[in-house]
Amino acid sequence: MNVLRQTTYLAIITVGEMLVFLVGGFDLAIGAVVALTSIVAALTMTSGISESSVVLTILGILGGLAVSTLVGLVNGLTVAVIRVAPFIVTVATMGISSGLALQLAGGTPVWGITKPFVEIFGSGSLYGVPNVVLIAVIILIIMHLLLNMTYLGRYFWAIGGNENAALLSGINTRKYTVLAYTLCGFFSGFTGVLLTARVGAGEPVLGGGLMLQAMAAAVIGGTKVGGGVGNIPGAVLGALFITLVGNAMNLANIGSYVQLMVMGCLLMFAIISDRYVRR
Repeated sequence: MNVLRQTTYLAIITVGEMLVFLVGGFDLAIGAVVALTSIVAALTMTSGISESSVVLTILGILGGLAVSTLVGLVNGLTVAVIRVAPFIVTVATMGISSGLALQLAGGTPVWGITKPFVEIFGSGSLYGVPNVVLIAVIILIIMHLLLNMTYLGRYFWAIGGNENAALLSGINTRKYTVLAYTLCGFFSGFTGVLLTARVGAGEPVLGGGLMLQAMAAAVIGGTKVGGGVGNIPGAVLGALFITLVGNAMNLANIGSYVQLMVMGCLLMFAIISDRYVRR
């Protein structure tokens, strides 16, 4: 159950990164967006005098998701409409989001978030299963159905496979590329909301390693770097694999710096293997 809880956060944000991969892009700002979402949600919840306010809880969640979705929308518009390279755009928004989170929080955690928020999304469970796991399962099932049983998934795959062919087939490639980045921002924000409930405070450096882990999980799960190939079950299995590797390194008392090196090596190995197999 502990592994499932840890996999939940990575699986949700991996789905967002996978969507961007599908249309031939990538998003390096997802970790910073998690931190920004955490701070915005926490500041909203601590703006009142009551720590049991349900209204503040809802406003905090909506505020955090609105900011993260806006960042994703900006990324999508800049990449798809203005035609700026995804690397430049997402590195810029990563710096902006990270700096804004630190500025709003004053470089320190924001304490005093509402109790209902922590109880429902942090420590709450149903028949022994954490609420966050149930929420993640619902999200993953919905996204799997959307990608496999609606035109949305076919359009994403078509754009990533051959954008010019998709455009000549009548697909509004710009519109669906923007949608992919917007959804990535939303899922990054959702991950930030859940992680904020788990730690019980708004953290300006929350999700620092999630960007690398999400990209590695997506590629290991079968998502093609460059677009056109990917699926939800594969992304979830990739996230589970990364979580198990992280747990194993923690049990082996391996330092966090070495763990970052290992994750980087896994990502590189996955990309090289993917290119070799597809070639």
